[in-house]
Amino acid sequence: MLNDAEIYAVLPASDLGRAREFYKDKLGLEPSEERGDGLIYQNAAGTKILLYETQFAGTAQNTALSWATSDLDAEMADLRSKGVVFEDYDFPGLKTENGVATYEEGRGAWFKDSEGNILSVTEMG
Repeated sequence: MLNDAEIYAVLPASDLGRAREFYKDKLGLEPSEERGDGLIYQNAAGTKILLYETQFAGTAQNTALSWATSDLDAEMADLRSKGVVFEDYDFPGLKTENGVATYEEGRGAWFKDSEGNILSVTEMG
């Protein structure tokens, strides 16, 4: 039954107003719906994100959401021009250079939203 159910990514925000501004100003996203439990964002492919307010925002230390792109460099340049700062990592199996990690399947870059959630942009090889 779950195979046919709609799927949402769920992201926490400690300040929903601040998060809304970040998603608009930095990522160019506008909510498609405002609900009592938060903001719904939906892209052209139908993927949905629920952004909701909670005191636990920014506590996860993993990638919460990722966008697939065909041109990572262009996406990064656009995001950087809007003030997005990419993270640098040096972990076993993951090392970034200028914010970009290259791995067998492609390349990726990570950044944090205004609430501390770790987001990424990936380009599959």
